[in-house]
Amino acid sequence: MNIPRAEHPNPQWQRNSWQNLNGTWQFGLDNPKLDREILVPFCPESELSGIGHTDFISDVYYQREFELTAEQLAGRVVLHFGAADYLTTVTVNGKQAGQHEGGYTSFSFDVTDHVQQGTNTLHVHCNDDTRNRLWCSGKQSDRYVSYACMYTRTTGIWQTVWLEFRPNEHILSVVYHPDVENACLHIEAQVVGNADFTATALWDGKEVGTANVKPCGGFVRLTLPLSETHLWEVGKGGLYDLKLCYGDDVVNSYFGLRSVQLDGFKFLINGKSVFQRLVLDQGFYPDGIYTAPTKEALEQDILLAKEAGFNGARLHMKVFEPLALYYADLHGYITWGEFANWGVDDSDPKVLGKFLPQWLEAVARDRNHPSIVGWCPYNETSEEQYDDNISVVYEVTKALDSSRPCIDTSGYVHVKTDIYCVHEYGQDAEQFASRYAPFIDGDSFFDHKQDDRKVQKYNGEAMFVSEYGGMAWNALDGWGYGEAPQSEEEYKARYKALTITLIDHPKMFGFCYTQLTDVEQEKNGVFTYDRQPKFELSFFHEVNSKKAAIED
Repeated sequence: MNIPRAEHPNPQWQRNSWQNLNGTWQFGLDNPKLDREILVPFCPESELSGIGHTDFISDVYYQREFELTAEQLAGRVVLHFGAADYLTTVTVNGKQAGQHEGGYTSFSFDVTDHVQQGTNTLHVHCNDDTRNRLWCSGKQSDRYVSYACMYTRTTGIWQTVWLEFRPNEHILSVVYHPDVENACLHIEAQVVGNADFTATALWDGKEVGTANVKPCGGFVRLTLPLSETHLWEVGKGGLYDLKLCYGDDVVNSYFGLRSVQLDGFKFLINGKSVFQRLVLDQGFYPDGIYTAPTKEALEQDILLAKEAGFNGARLHMKVFEPLALYYADLHGYITWGEFANWGVDDSDPKVLGKFLPQWLEAVARDRNHPSIVGWCPYNETSEEQYDDNISVVYEVTKALDSSRPCIDTSGYVHVKTDIYCVHEYGQDAEQFASRYAPFIDGDSFFDHKQDDRKVQKYNGEAMFVSEYGGMAWNALDGWGYGEAPQSEEEYKARYKALTITLIDHPKMFGFCYTQLTDVEQEKNGVFTYDRQPKFELSFFHEVNSKKAAIED
């Protein structure tokens, strides 16, 4: 069978014994009859799924058979879902294996007691309601059609489904703490059983460190010294291969040796001030919607952004799949981990009980990626936001991962944050510059939300403009921010003036331009929706690459 997205979905956590379940499944749309076929992992709204149904969908039903051998059944059998939107119930051979709530995070079930040698039947039911004000839906349209910055919906399975075969004694999870100053990696692991835990680091195929320890109460803590120091650097990458062994269990992984720190207005990576030349990446594809058609498409977006002079991205309003983060790690492309908080009623205290567990799943899954330099759980919350929600999410995020800064909300409304950022879509270059000029010698700058609520107050934090620009080009059937430029010369002059204002500002540690590609009716990307450049990339690269006032 020709399996779409046949590669292993997570290079940072890979066992050799696994089975991809992507491909053709039986499918039922809003009824359990299973009278259609769908190509997994593509959502039914997408062309690639073979369905292409873009109306509201409340329920989807999937079924397929898979074969297991006696050898595969010798240990534990774990069923993985990269992501499925929203409330997913999984049944194996007629017995419920588990249920997961949330449309953006990965989940798994141990199905050892549900499977048998030979033929097995897997059934999946996903219930989704984009207009449920307790369910995060990101930028999925709450109307029949897409509009403004709300796009085609995604229902059901939209990332790879696979089986993993583990020994009875195995590693459940790990957390990496890279230590640049002491040239080592600190590892915390949760394990099942009683065996020796060994970690071996390799650089370019050469062993550069090994450490061994016995577990204590199901947990492992060890320090892995490195005989060679190779820093993970922006624009270059630099990854150590890592082999983790626990009894008969072998996990292939990797890590990057790098540090992140705020120093006044500077954002330090490996102790050096780095200016973040970010671009807003929505992670949408014309034929796959939320799902990249191929692994090459994931890598291509990063390479295109780098060719245009960007050194990273806000991975916007979506939890990107681990393979996308791998390519960011590989290419030294800095990212901010976000969540799809739109769609919920921000003023409802009950939202926290839905939002927080899903957000923490995302942080726990992705915290070992060196490319992620910060967390940002919320985007553009309203003036009616229940403040305790934001404060709690910030505090719990920092408790789970203190190694990175956390922006409580990109743009507004800030309640408790390590970094203060604003969204500024003013298109007049002189006015744009004048709004941030007073910040050079003082602490005053334009923030159109600062007078709305008491919590919106600048307290001396590190600062950047986390959204700006958004200029439309050839957008007769779409839109962009402000009045569109009337000529190529006007477009380039405006882009340069806005961007250089931020690059030359001595208190700005970065910018984030809106956006990498057009998305449906929003026509303000550097690239079109099908990834064609609107202007020569050398122009963007020259402007974006100018040395910033704040960087070393």
